[in-house]
Amino acid sequence: MTDTPVRSRSGRLPRDARRAQLLDVALEVFGQEGYHNASMDEIAERAGVSKPVLYQHFPGKLELYLALLDTSCRTIVDGVREALASTHDNRERVEAVFALWFEYFTDSGAAIRLVFDSDLTNDPSVRARVDLVYRESADAIAEVIHDDTHLDMDVAHFLAVGLVGMGQLSARQWFDSASSLDKSDAVSLMSSLAWRGIGGYPRAGETDEPD
Repeated sequence: MTDTPVRSRSGRLPRDARRAQLLDVALEVFGQEGYHNASMDEIAERAGVSKPVLYQHFPGKLELYLALLDTSCRTIVDGVREALASTHDNRERVEAVFALWFEYFTDSGAAIRLVFDSDLTNDPSVRARVDLVYRESADAIAEVIHDDTHLDMDVAHFLAVGLVGMGQLSARQWFDSASSLDKSDAVSLMSSLAWRGIGGYPRAGETDEPD
């Protein structure tokens, strides 16, 4: 259950609580209508505030959109890092990262569309943030590959980019197609496929092949 924001004696929400509320409403509107069809008027109306109040928090529609995008992008990258840190077993790491992608597509709703289905990707500020998700996710995975295998960092990063692509694209296809395949089975299939590849690069000093 979500905690009810504490209002001031005047009945107004504290600034941080109001900003959070506006972001929640804006995410719903952008998720339903896309950037170009969404309007600040509608966001203000749904949030139950005047347009001047909305503009006190966000100078314009683009700034509001970018604030939401920043949060969504950071959630993905932080999730990848947490998945990698959750275990020292590399096969389990692969599965944890793939599980993260599938969870994000099923549980994040409008937030995932904001990142991967934006109708504003031609805007440099939006494109830069989306690219950052791929780059930082790959960077985090590449560090693990490099540290464990002592492969050249460029090689490790190239392999990591492939794993990120597999995770994002397979999760997106599974979700968009409303596949009858159970999510846990889909994660297991894709992580096993990825492990059969990346597991072929043993830890430094080891020569074992993947299971």
